[in-house]
Parts: sequence; structure tokens; C-alpha cells
Amino acid sequence: MKISLQNILRKKEIVVFVLFMLTNFGFSQSKTKIEIGTIDSVFSKVLNENRKIWIHLPRSAQKTGFAKQKYPVVYLLDGDAHFTSTVGIIEQLSEINGNTNCPEMIVVGITNTNRNRDLTPTHSDIDLPFVPKNLSEQSGGGENFAVFLEKELIPYIDNKYPTAPYKTLIGHSFGGLTALNILTNHTRLFNSYVAIDPSMWWDHQNFLAVTTKKLETKNLSNISLFMAAANTMDENMNIVKVRRDTTVFTRHIRSILDFNDFLNKNKKGNLNYDYKYYNDDNHGSVPLIATYDAIRFIFKFNQLKLSIPEQINFNKTVFTKIEKHFAEVSKHLGYTVSVPESMVNTYAYQSLGKKDMELAGYLFKLNVANYSQSPNVYDSLGDFYTANGEK
Repeated sequence: MKISLQNILRKKEIVVFVLFMLTNFGFSQSKTKIEIGTIDSVFSKVLNENRKIWIHLPRSAQKTGFAKQKYPVVYLLDGDAHFTSTVGIIEQLSEINGNTNCPEMIVVGITNTNRNRDLTPTHSDIDLPFVPKNLSEQSGGGENFAVFLEKELIPYIDNKYPTAPYKTLIGHSFGGLTALNILTNHTRLFNSYVAIDPSMWWDHQNFLAVTTKKLETKNLSNISLFMAAANTMDENMNIVKVRRDTTVFTRHIRSILDFNDFLNKNKKGNLNYDYKYYNDDNHGSVPLIATYDAIRFIFKFNQLKLSIPEQINFNKTVFTKIEKHFAEVSKHLGYTVSVPESMVNTYAYQSLGKKDMELAGYLFKLNVANYSQSPNVYDSLGDFYTANGEK
């Protein structure tokens, strides 16, 4: 029986529509909760305790019929506090409305057991009002925590989940302090770092002095850092006046400003660095907006910029532009990133509909070459052969 091209495309549309209906309506009827992640755990011999971790996988990781992908990983300190907002930001920037502002990513939220111990890199004597006696006594476990990350948590995540080699560490407050400690002393453990309103005043500002000294000669090429500062000043103070202040209560923001000055002057390390001061946000409100800006900065190379005419009038020239874009993305991430299967599939059927058989055949066959484990690519290639009269 003869099958026309129009019938093929119409059948495809019906199948996609039915799957869409089943996926969306079936999901809402069969479950009573919207889930954005799962809770996992790993026992740490280094810390001698069980650590709960919150895991978010991109939506495409849960699709059937398509090739399995591997994803960069975001490790999030204070995970129980910032997991939902960070997942939402990454989903919005990587998946919603066709956005490509960042890659689809796995999020690993690291919850706390003893935050004062794990997120302070060195021991600090009592330093009122910031470090009372109980905090001083618990402090200084940051290096053990770094070992836990390197030797236990990251290998566990890599073994169990579909991870790609690129890793980002995000931390706020003491978490930001930890991020900068790992950047300084375990530089290559992560590819990019986000330090949000970090506690650079730690240990009577000794941490600031030691860190700047170490970073003066550190090679930070291919490393990215985004640092954010919140407005933690009194109303009668501003970002200029605070630099001349000597009271203890402005030491937090003054330490961040001093560290930013150092990073801006020290170009020898080749650090990919950006900084932003949030005048309208305080220490508690700044993580959400700063995380958004940090992701935009770190992954600015990931956005595929196609005009509306290029998308509508898709041709070989446009696809060559797309291939070059993903070649550049591959250079930044440090591993090969092929043009996504779904994107190639969409443009292949678009070309088929325009009877551009040469481009359609190239695209369908490219998907088979790049995603040989996907059932979808063979089904789609079969549609092309049928439409082209190749039995």
C-alpha cells in the first residue's frame, strides 16, 4: 500500500499529540504530587556519618524512546535551603520555551548535618559577634568536607547517575566561603564556582589574607567564578562610605569588596571572573537572583542564537551555524556535545516537509550516527526512506 509524505507527517503528528496527552494528563491523574527530585544518601567514612543528598534529573533523562544523555552536574551546598529555587532556575534556562542559556543539568543538593563544622575551612577562635564559643569549638572541618566531596560523593554520583565531566559548585554565606576555599586549595575539583555573599571575614579575616596570597600565583585557566555581594549595611551607609568604616558590623561586606578588588587586579591567574553587588537584596534574599545571574554568566557560551527567519526558513547554512555552535560548546565544556537529538529530528522533518531531501537525509542519518542507541532515530530514518522511495 502506498504511503504519501503527508500521511507520514500526519501520523507522526498524531503519535506526538497522543504521547503528549498521555504524558501530561496521565501524569496528573496517576500522581497527587509534583516531584522535582529524589532523596538519596551516601555513607561517608571520612565524616563517619550518613549524608542525605537531594537529586534532580533533567526531564529528558526520563524520556523513553530517545538516546540516554549525560549531563553536567551542579553541586549545591545548603541543598535543603536552595534546592527548589536552583532546580527551577536551571529548568527555566535550559528547557522551558526552548531556552539554551545553560545546559540541562543534574542538581545534587548536599544537606547539612553539622554546618558549622563542614562549611568552615579553618578553626577560628571566638570572634564576637560572628563567632561565639559554640561555633568556634565546632569550626574547622572544611578540609575533611572537601575530601568527602572528592573521594566519596562525586565518585558516588558519577557511578550512579548519567553525569558528564563538567561540575559546578554553588555556595551561600559559609557555603560561599567553602566554595572559595575549594577553588583555592582544590582548584580542579570543579570547573566553575559560585560564591554568594561569602563569609570572607572568617577567622578575623585571616582566611582572606591567606586566600589572596595563595591565589597570587595560582593557575586558574579554564576555571570560572561568579561572586555576589548583598547589601548588609545600615541605611546611612553606602558602598563607597563603607570602605572607610572600621566597625565590626561592616566587616562582612568590606571583606568581600577587598577580595573583589584583588581578583580584578590579579590577571595572572587567567580566571574567568564576574562579580555583582545587589543593592536591593540582603544576605537572606540574594541567593535566588545571584544564582540566576551566575548560571547566565558561567554558561553564556551555551545559548544558541537563531533569528526567527533562520528558524522558519531553515536550510543547510543555518544548520552549519548550529554545528559550529555546538563545537564551541564542546570546547568550553571539555567534551563532545553533539547537536541534540530532538533538535535534529525537528529540523529533519521540517526539511522533509519542504521536500529538501538532501538536507533531510543528512539530518536523519546524522542522528543515527550520533545517537545510535535511540529507537527514535531509526524510526525517523525509516520515514525518510519511505518518503524518498527507498525501500
